[in-house]
Amino acid sequence: MSTHAIVAELTAVGLDVQVDKPLATLTTYGVGGNGACVVKVSSTDHAVAVSEVLRHHREVETLVMGRGSNLLIADQGFDGVVIVMSPSSTENAVTVDGDLVEAGGAMLMPVLARRSVGAARGGLEWCVGIPGTVGGAVRMNAGGHGADMASSVVDATVLSLRSGIIARVPSEQLDFYFRGSALSNNHVVLSVRMKTAAQEAAIGTTEINAVVSWRREHQPGGRNAGSVFVNPGEGDESSGALIDSAGLRGFTIGAVTVSEKHANFIQAGEGSTAADIAAVMSHVQSTVEKVHGIRLYSEVCLVGFSADLMTRFSHPSHSSESHVAARNELHRILGDLA
Repeated sequence: MSTHAIVAELTAVGLDVQVDKPLATLTTYGVGGNGACVVKVSSTDHAVAVSEVLRHHREVETLVMGRGSNLLIADQGFDGVVIVMSPSSTENAVTVDGDLVEAGGAMLMPVLARRSVGAARGGLEWCVGIPGTVGGAVRMNAGGHGADMASSVVDATVLSLRSGIIARVPSEQLDFYFRGSALSNNHVVLSVRMKTAAQEAAIGTTEINAVVSWRREHQPGGRNAGSVFVNPGEGDESSGALIDSAGLRGFTIGAVTVSEKHANFIQAGEGSTAADIAAVMSHVQSTVEKVHGIRLYSEVCLVGFSADLMTRFSHPSHSSESHVAARNELHRILGDLA
């Protein structure tokens, strides 16, 4: 079944579908090629409609995107179906049930932080510093300022694009680990429930302002995907410190530069390409390993690159026996293996 046939099926059920759409504008790096088929999803009904089509075409690759703040898409693009999550006005609100705050997967993390604080709930202020969506944050176990999704999430309601099954998955079965989880590109996070505590809104607002100020002072703006490399194990310096001490601050290929403000950020400039970003990443990784004897792995998710390159940057723990078993179990729960 060709992508064009899938486009016709998605269009026939009333979805917003575009063919050969540029993906660069959908990522914070602002680079990358086109998506063969890009469908906008702004409600649970839309997501279910997409799954009703795709569950009959399991051979087609899928990519679920939020804000694209942790993605590096190859210059040749993605030859599959891209599902772009976009919150609707009715789904862009939090629901409070006792100590639980529930938010839609397409909600932006800064919005989650501010709305939970506005609802007199504390514990999610750190989310204001994460530029992606709630669903994306669950998928990669986003974190910062001493917290992460693993420490906050109670459960997530997940849709499988392969089976059409929707299940509420408890945190334990999401198998969170550093910047990863058991979720795959076939899964759409529809909503998430997180634990919070009662707190005066003014206290939460002060904490949010402190997080925003810290990030402005210590991290660069512009076109980047946040921290690029995972910090090594305990006892080692941070990735940024290792990159800096290897003399790589300011290293440049084309219009892509290791940030002068924070060495674990890679900045894209006008005319940048995904290939140049990958080349800078490769040079940084090789140089740090040569200088310090420590191999750095990527926090950023690479899409559409060669298997060798993606393996080079993927942390070995991602393919550990326990994580593979957890992914297989989640696939079973969601009917992906049928």
